Amino acid sequence: MRTVTSLIAALAVSLLSATAFSGPAAAETTTLRMAWYSDGNEGEVMADLLRRFHEQNKDIDVVLDQVPYKAINENLPMQLASGQGPDIARVVDMGGLSRYALDLRPLLKDPSYWETNFGPFLEWMRPPGAPQAIPGFMTQLTVTGPFVNKTLFEQAGVAMPGEKATWEDWAKAAKDVASKVQAPFPLALDRSGHRFYALAVSQGTQVFGANGEPDVVDEGFKRAAQLVYDWHKSGVMSKELWGSVSGTAYRGANDEFKNAQVVMYLSGSWQIAQFAKTVDNAFDWVAVPNPCGTGGCSSMPGGAGLVAFKTTQHPKEVARVMEYLASEPVLAEFYSRSLFVPGHLGLAKKGIDYPTASPEAAAALKVFTASAAALSPIAYRTQGYGNSRIIFNAVISRLGQAVSGETTLEDAYKRITADVAQQIAERNKK
Repeated sequence: MRTVTSLIAALAVSLLSATAFSGPAAAETTTLRMAWYSDGNEGEVMADLLRRFHEQNKDIDVVLDQVPYKAINENLPMQLASGQGPDIARVVDMGGLSRYALDLRPLLKDPSYWETNFGPFLEWMRPPGAPQAIPGFMTQLTVTGPFVNKTLFEQAGVAMPGEKATWEDWAKAAKDVASKVQAPFPLALDRSGHRFYALAVSQGTQVFGANGEPDVVDEGFKRAAQLVYDWHKSGVMSKELWGSVSGTAYRGANDEFKNAQVVMYLSGSWQIAQFAKTVDNAFDWVAVPNPCGTGGCSSMPGGAGLVAFKTTQHPKEVARVMEYLASEPVLAEFYSRSLFVPGHLGLAKKGIDYPTASPEAAAALKVFTASAAALSPIAYRTQGYGNSRIIFNAVISRLGQAVSGETTLEDAYKRITADVAQQIAERNKK
């Protein structure tokens, strides 16, 4: 689903079909480019908001280049490193791309508004050594958690585990259901380091040592890795998902879930809008709180930030676009129409109305919002760490090799430790 050869190729195609919010540019018109990926309908919503921005600001055209997630995650960093990236982009690896971020603070009319409403999340995207920088804002706050096919549980006559149930409880229940209804995937977990940490944090991993540096393979980490390894051996998880790709490649189970092949799917709140549309009335689905372990029941936070880049030749115009999109009424509409958990503290406190949400989507939003309020400090710290992507990629690559039988778990642990140390050292040299 998320495949592309290069960001250049994706943008070349998008030049033919990109949404440009004006007719022929006048001589005094500034054209900006925004790279954007979508999980659900948020690209459509953003396109509409940008059209309205242009109606009020005829001197600025914004071209929305909608590209696959992989282009943002894997190819955009190379473009930014060469000084050829877009003016603005929706990104997930905010810490990893922070060195390219533009500090909007001197250009904003009211920096205090940004500090008040985006403060905790600004730390995720600030460049090293710039504790006051304002590079962008959160298009969404995401929270990991499981989606469950309630209909399959009912057909199997198996009761869903209740509040505070453990990962082992859910794995057993999902396996029981799958065997009775012949579902091929009892438990699916995104092949993603970030999603793995929703399990690892619940198993008590601390991620960092006493010196503040990464100490990835601790006892909590090993408990989580052993669960994933054992689940693949016992058939709770299918190698058809994790084994279909290699290296750091992402693999979700969206299609399998919407086709009623998955009993329980660990993904996150960003899937709500998609499942509300693709599942529709095919079966009943619910979101449930993150299962528990010896380390608690915390999910992993995350999200996507809309970030401005210092390579832009039009910083003042970029700031005007960002101020418009980050304003409370515009952002409230964006969250509401996209069915996103707000990454704006003021709006989170007031609450967001979701008039277009189906009953299932509305209930799921309530579950994920509650999970967001119960996130552990280590989950926030891990997500906000500037080298988190290095950790996530090393973990998923080496753990994937163990699951596929290419290596042992013990060898995977050694390679994860070595990979993280080597890649952080290489980044620090740049």
